This record gives sequence, C-alpha cells and structure tokens, in this order.
Amino acid sequence: MSERRPDLSVIRDEIRAIQAYAVPDSTGLIKLDAMENPFALPAEVARELGERLGQVLLNRYPPAEPRAFKDKLARAIGLPAGMRLLLGNGSDELIHLTIQACARPGATVLSPWPSFEMYDLSSRFDGCRFVAVPLAADFSLDRERLLAAIAEHRPAVTFISWPNNPTGNLFDRSTVEAVLAAAPGLVVLDEAYLPFAQDTWLPQLAHWPNLLVLRTFSKLGLAGIRLGYLCGDAAWIGEINKVRPPYNVNVLTLAAADFLLDRLPLLDGQAAVLRAERARLLERLCALVGVTAFDSAANFILFRVGGGSDGADRVFAQLKSRGILVKNRTHVHPLLQGCLRVTVGTPAENDAFIAALAASL
Repeated sequence: MSERRPDLSVIRDEIRAIQAYAVPDSTGLIKLDAMENPFALPAEVARELGERLGQVLLNRYPPAEPRAFKDKLARAIGLPAGMRLLLGNGSDELIHLTIQACARPGATVLSPWPSFEMYDLSSRFDGCRFVAVPLAADFSLDRERLLAAIAEHRPAVTFISWPNNPTGNLFDRSTVEAVLAAAPGLVVLDEAYLPFAQDTWLPQLAHWPNLLVLRTFSKLGLAGIRLGYLCGDAAWIGEINKVRPPYNVNVLTLAAADFLLDRLPLLDGQAAVLRAERARLLERLCALVGVTAFDSAANFILFRVGGGSDGADRVFAQLKSRGILVKNRTHVHPLLQGCLRVTVGTPAENDAFIAALAASL
C-alpha cells in the first residue's frame, strides 16, 4: 500500500506561504530577546497571590462581563469619562479582533514599517491587505509618504506603535495627529511599552473619535498572564466586542490581574529600575567601538554592528555561544540591516551582556 500524504490544498495559499511565529528555546541562556520584565514577584507577594488563585473556582467559566474588574482597571489607568475597555488574551488577540471587525472584502490595514510583526500577520490571517509604509532613515515617520499612503489605500485600520518596536523611538506627535485627521478608519496607538515611555494618548480619546489606545500587562512584569486591554469610545468597543470569543480571558488571569492592580507601586518601582538600567546600558553600548546604539523609550535597545547582515548574524551567534539570547532583526527590513535588539535586564544581566558583546565584536 502506497503512503498517502495530507492534501494541504484546502489551506489558504497565503497561510501556506508564511512561517509560524517562532519563539526560540532559551534554556540555559540569559533571556534578553522578548522585552520581558526580568524581576520576579517578591516571595511574600507571590505567596499571597498563590493563596488568592487557590480560591478561584476552576470548574466555572469566567464571568461573561467582568464589570467589577474593568471598573477597577479603568480607575487605575484614569480612563476618560465615556470611554470603555475591552479585555483580550494579550494585546495580540485585540489586534486580531480589531482587524476582524473591520475586515470587509478588500479592506486594507496600514502601519509605518518596520514595526510589530503581528499587525502584518493578523491582517493576513483575517484576509486583509497589509500596507507597510517605510520609516525615514532615522526611524522617524515619513510624514509625506505616510499621508500619501493613507490617501491612496484608505485603510480600515492604521496601527502605530508608541514607542515603536523594534526601533524604540517615540514618533513626532504632530505627525500622528495628522494621521488621525487624515485616516478614514480606526487609528490604534499601541502603548505596550507605556511603563517605560511614560507618554500616553489616553487623554486624547475624547478629542479624536477614530482613536483607540491598546495596552498590555505584559511589559509591566506580567507577560505570563496574557492580558491586554483596548480603550476607546463605547460605540467602537461595542462593535469590536461582537467578534470577541466568549470567555476569552480566563479566571486565573482575571484574579491575578485584580490582585496586582492593588500592588501597582511594586510594578512601577520595577519599571523605574529598568528605566535607569536602560540609560546605563545605552551609555555602555555607545562606548563600544563598532556599535551604534539608538535611543529608546521602551525596555529594549536597538543597536547596529559592523559588517551588515553577516556581521549581525555572526555577533548574534557569538552572543548565544556565550550564554546571551538577544533578537536578530537584520533580516526583517532594509532599515534594520546589521541590527540586533536587546531587552533591558537586571543590572547583572546587563553587565553580562556587555561583556559578551565586547568579546563578540
């Protein structure tokens, strides 16, 4: 009997043509590739959290509408009056839901580029055309080119990362306002790195009717619970909520987030340490011969090494051989040729990284 192979033709062509999102194995390495907060919860807080989670009814579905938690979160972030929240399984799900709700046949999603890969991937998954508008050579928004692309493609959704990933910079506010004025559809300001940028568009929600603000608990130190939230006018949130799967945020995530909202000063203190370490790490990177480091408002730093993509590949491999895992961005976009991205870690991790990098150049 001849061997039969699966007939993959039923899978969409554009899905078969791409690679799955890759998460590298970090076993035994200092993990500086994923913009995680490197600090664990203090032992006493972790114990109290464990006790709280032990009281959760795992035999029951999550509440259909966790109103008490959402009200508590709205107060904690200072959500403007009249605005609403939508919770998601990380900000990734909310990116997908926003696009899905707007995915008419032929709809376009647009973003300055390079930026967060999920804007592109989610657009493809939801059957939309994705338009990437190149940044200027200094990673700023190319205002003329961006506005021309909006006029030409009339995007249903425009995503702007604030600050941008992987470049780390905050864009010019007046150019973002020009995008908000010109865009025919939604404009999502992705504030994943708010704890480090300390700069937000949230107070502008009432001024710009097409603005949504996207945030996540991940960079604050809670990447493991997978919780994001989308802020905007109640009318927008109501429509996007229609495509949200029921029970998309699990009971353990809700309980952990509720517990930690009462301990925000602890997480804010960790973020303050990382902001100070970011400045120290940038200074040390700039002192290395053969390295060009770029200023950052996030919890990571993009830097370029000599030798183009071959040089970046070599340094990446050398760092890994010395026990340090960073992110190789050189093959993502021509503007990032020769670039690697390092997450700001603990002081000891940052020192180990700098020593390994110096030995790898």
